[in-house]
Amino acid sequence: MKVVIIGGGFAGLKLARTLNNKPGIEVLLIDRFNFHQFQPLFYQVATAALDASNISFPLRKVFHGSRNIRFRMAELEEINAEQNTIKTDIGEFSYDILVIATGADTNWFGNDKLKAAAFPMKSTIEALQLRHRLIENFEKAVLAKTAEERLSYMTMVVVGGGPTGVEVSGALADLRNHTLCKDYPELDFSQMKIYLLEGTGKTLGMMSEKSSAKSQRYLEQMGITVKLNSIMKEYDGDTVVLQDGTQIFAKTVIWAAGVRGNVPKGIDTSLVVRGNRIKVDRYNKVIGTDNIYAIGDIASMTTPLYANGHPQLANVAINQGKLLGKNLIRLTQNQGVLEEYEYKDKGSMATIGRHKGVVDVPKPSLHFGGFLGWLAWMGVHLFLILGVKNRIQVFINWIYNYFTWDQSLRLLIRNSYRGWNDKGAAEAPANISTGNIASNGNGHMYQSRSAGPNETERPSEKPQQGSGTEAWK
Repeated sequence: MKVVIIGGGFAGLKLARTLNNKPGIEVLLIDRFNFHQFQPLFYQVATAALDASNISFPLRKVFHGSRNIRFRMAELEEINAEQNTIKTDIGEFSYDILVIATGADTNWFGNDKLKAAAFPMKSTIEALQLRHRLIENFEKAVLAKTAEERLSYMTMVVVGGGPTGVEVSGALADLRNHTLCKDYPELDFSQMKIYLLEGTGKTLGMMSEKSSAKSQRYLEQMGITVKLNSIMKEYDGDTVVLQDGTQIFAKTVIWAAGVRGNVPKGIDTSLVVRGNRIKVDRYNKVIGTDNIYAIGDIASMTTPLYANGHPQLANVAINQGKLLGKNLIRLTQNQGVLEEYEYKDKGSMATIGRHKGVVDVPKPSLHFGGFLGWLAWMGVHLFLILGVKNRIQVFINWIYNYFTWDQSLRLLIRNSYRGWNDKGAAEAPANISTGNIASNGNGHMYQSRSAGPNETERPSEKPQQGSGTEAWK
């Protein structure tokens, strides 16, 4: 059985690991990056608390010694269900079983102007972009000629009061209150404003009323201005305009207000439902297909407990990948009875800053926060990080930061990417790009939002279709 998995996130990686070295199964894992990204800690990369390498793990390294799993770094372009093939930017691959685990990307709600000006945080590259912008803002604030200009560089607006928005707001407040004042003694950080905008009536809307109220109280105690029932109408890179007409002058907007699934071309559009997710049955099989599955954030499964689909959480993705792996093994062993999936909610949590966390446990019904909630959040996320070395590095960073309130990661590195010309010689083009960060060749960085959810930087010359793919045709 040839199994092709598209996506090396929580769901795809767990499925591949479940199928590792299982007889009768060959696995090809395809991802646009060659590393797994631990999304819950992107905000710590963006705020200079962790290095990007601490939360990223090479996918090839995961399968050292594997006899049946191979990896290709490629972009999925189209699925051809009739011929059981997929088209990528490095060639075509055939499959017996196709698993879509492409996850979700930022939902801009069709606002291209906002997309060009605001900063998302759905990948390591985007977290590094945001880190760069934050540091550069303070360097420019030092040189600002007017108080209004200086204040706009020091004002941060976070849109979305879910876990990502709450966590990055708290991290920015900790950075302002304890670290940046030492870096920039010329600036008065009592003037620095952090706004958290939430369109509903509470923060952490998916959690309990107690946790929601507690999170808002923590945010306000840290000096964050929380504006509930506030919807951002537009942003041009300088001015945030709310639906009620309120204006906020800010050079940085962090967009954490929604996600949408990365649905590949070739999927029947009638199967795409709310949130740009693909309808699947209780076995994660795409409705109306025989051998195509979808797992994780991209999958919309209706069950008696979740009439609108499961929440887009790491725990859901991991368990769907694990169960699908077990079911595929049963299929190869001609065991007819397959297990249906149902999400077993073990609880939810969020951290707002040092000594400030909130935790909900459904059974027994339990809600706690503060220092204990903060410790619980750190323990769970430390356990989930891939790789012992990464866990140790993150733990050491956290301990060091706890006692010093400092990190040495606030580096502003000008773009120095060097490409290759047609003759194989190194060159530095006039207009170069690394990830989504573009440079004009003079060291000045510009934000680029032209890349789509499944795009990455590649050489202009593509390999021949047969290159490295013969065994999968």
